[in-house]
Amino acid sequence: MKTETNVLQNVMHPLEPLTEEEIKNAVAIARKEKGLTDKSRFEQVGLREPEKEVVLNYKEGDPIVREAFMIVLDTTDSKTYEGVISLTDEKVVSWTHVPDVQPSFLFEEYSELEETVKNDPDFQEAIAKRGITDPSLVMIDPWSVGNFGIEEDEGKRLAKALCFVRKFEGDNAYAYPLSGLLPVVNLSTMEIVRIEDYGVRPIAPTAAPYKPEQSDDIQERTDLKPLEITQPEGPSYEINGHNIKWQKWDIRIGYTAREGLVLNTVDYEENGEKRQILYRAALSEMVVPYGDTDPAHNWQCAFDAGEYGIGQLANSLERGCDCVGHIDYFDAVMATGNGDIHRIPNAICVHEEDHGIAWKHTDWRTEDVEVRRSRRLVISFFTTVANYDYGFFWYFYTDGKIEHEAKLTGILNVGVLEEGETPKYGTLVAPQINAPIHQHIFNYRIDTHIDGQYNSVQELNTVASKPDFETNKTLNAFGVETTTLQTELEAQRNLNHDTARAWKIINPNKKNHVGEPVGFQLVPGENASPFLHDESSIIKRAGFIKNHLHVTKFDRDQMYASGKYPNQGKGENTLNHWVKENRNIENEDIVTWYNMSVHHIVRPEDWPVMPTHHIGFKLQPHGFYDRNPALDLPRPTPKKGDSCH
Repeated sequence: MKTETNVLQNVMHPLEPLTEEEIKNAVAIARKEKGLTDKSRFEQVGLREPEKEVVLNYKEGDPIVREAFMIVLDTTDSKTYEGVISLTDEKVVSWTHVPDVQPSFLFEEYSELEETVKNDPDFQEAIAKRGITDPSLVMIDPWSVGNFGIEEDEGKRLAKALCFVRKFEGDNAYAYPLSGLLPVVNLSTMEIVRIEDYGVRPIAPTAAPYKPEQSDDIQERTDLKPLEITQPEGPSYEINGHNIKWQKWDIRIGYTAREGLVLNTVDYEENGEKRQILYRAALSEMVVPYGDTDPAHNWQCAFDAGEYGIGQLANSLERGCDCVGHIDYFDAVMATGNGDIHRIPNAICVHEEDHGIAWKHTDWRTEDVEVRRSRRLVISFFTTVANYDYGFFWYFYTDGKIEHEAKLTGILNVGVLEEGETPKYGTLVAPQINAPIHQHIFNYRIDTHIDGQYNSVQELNTVASKPDFETNKTLNAFGVETTTLQTELEAQRNLNHDTARAWKIINPNKKNHVGEPVGFQLVPGENASPFLHDESSIIKRAGFIKNHLHVTKFDRDQMYASGKYPNQGKGENTLNHWVKENRNIENEDIVTWYNMSVHHIVRPEDWPVMPTHHIGFKLQPHGFYDRNPALDLPRPTPKKGDSCH
């Protein structure tokens, strides 16, 4: 953590992320013992999290055993290896070849691919047909090729190059897609294996600047008065290493190159007792399928976490711009493909926000008014994956609930049309610019410990009572039917607005003061279902998106819904296959997986930069506390001359 320049140096807990020195040591040990050359690329080097029992039984001052987990790609033969390195004993604990997989894109491959494509004579000939004589104005984004059973692609580490062109330096190249021109690059050799060219299309006729200085018709507003957020006495939270204490919350955070921000342990103190709520929670995967049949788009489905690594693509946040008020930051530290250090300064932002009314009541007879203001702790990061920008925010409230919110902004993935052409599977956002319909399906892995390690999941469905004139004379009765999900296959569930369906994660071994199991309810927000055929490549690779909810028995090797290696994968080791084991999930150490979906029917108002779209869910206490946890909030201090009650 740092407020300005001081950076965490000491390892203070088994779940502290690897330090810069530990990453360097892990790389050096692997190179020495396994004879790695400069052809070996490090897809990731991160903390190998200890077994749960080690973490749960850890006491301050106990010895800490540190291990690193790494994925290494040998570019000479495209073979992938997994290694576990003991930093404590300075040796390789295990080294395993994993056949027929491709790790996610390496950070360095983005720029290497662009240079490879732009310098290729065949590509230069292809853009010349489109009237482009200066390759330096071309912009290339790497896209995963997916898996469509193309025999010649088997065993190769490939990416498609999505091409755009600027009209001048600093121009918004995403406004000028070279639709249908798709070089395919072997990333291991950095050679073009083929160029898919579906015919010359026009260059879009209209610019799409989003900076006032580059536009004739964007005039910056001058009527916004300053709005200052100050905390003259400092923040209400305390930070020690990656542990944050705020109000009654005790939160430990981590960070990985794939997931970005991780909530490692979350506890709440009540009446002097520390009560467990979460063991680990993070974004598991984000699947972005496009619905257009045009060959420029019909292959596109990004797995943004597993194929690109949203953690390694995070932004350095700036005070007063990304975060306002009193801010504390954490850097993110990871390895580059060459085994050096990739540090993202100010990757994680921590601050407090006023959140309106926590609770209020006015006694109209006595004119007695009681009001309390809500406040929340915000822990967040932002990442940029090619054209799109995503923010991930975890909120902790003074009334004991947790909320997660994803924020989507950035620039749309678009294609160009012939003059007069009308899109069938998209929206015209500018003349001849088609933005295809698509979805952003976020999958979260939520490992709860509701007052302990053994939990169950209940499904709540509200139903209207039958028109029984003996018991329901006024025909108004409706109530909740509760079912405890018992096996993994039974727990493949979808939302149902007709029954206001919700899910409650309970500890059946601990009761509240009215004799019910303590629990937290998963409260869904905006959502949708996929519109994909079961035989589609996307569903074969990401069948888990068909259900909004899954529940599995805990397995430390089942961390990502899309599996460990979704890049060019066939989807054989994914969440929807794990549940076929049909393990018992009642009163077990369980993991809840939740899918939420932005169904993006694109609007012209989303162009040229998309206004931020918000989507999320809540983990709301449901019988966890015996009463409103916010009763003890202090009365707000009124402004001079005013009164709150």
